[in-house]
Amino acid sequence: MNYHKIEKTSIANGEGIRVVLWVSGCSLHCRGCQNPKTWDLNSGRLFDKEAKKELFEALDKPYIQGITFSGGHPLEPENVEEVINLAKEIKEKFPTKDIWLYTGYSWEEIYYKQISRVLLYIDVLVDGKYIDEQRDLTLKWCGSRNQRVINVKESLKENKIVLYN
Repeated sequence: MNYHKIEKTSIANGEGIRVVLWVSGCSLHCRGCQNPKTWDLNSGRLFDKEAKKELFEALDKPYIQGITFSGGHPLEPENVEEVINLAKEIKEKFPTKDIWLYTGYSWEEIYYKQISRVLLYIDVLVDGKYIDEQRDLTLKWCGSRNQRVINVKESLKENKIVLYN
């Protein structure tokens, strides 16, 4: 997996002060995407041991609430296994930190596919393709009205989509 950036303090990509991993690769190519430079799977740098060390050191700060996976597309087929493994390791090493994940897939697409196991390790899912015609700058944590900010743990527990407050 390649990545473009490890942002060590963000307040725009989820609740609280967060670390953001901007992964490379996205085949969705949403018109009006804020990060088209991340579409190429081969762009950015290889997420290697040094990058992982940098990410974990950033997460270890007491003021960091959690991590957000964004991009690109963290659930792109070429990224999904590494993202799932990384999310699992983060949950084990930092159990009090929350994990947010942005995806162009819908909850339903994830839930009924092989990638549903990612839901075991994330707390909040921002789902849905960005649709430029539905752009809404008043929304918190997403860019278009079709996107949802989902409380994953509650949704799994109640077997229905529960939106994050």
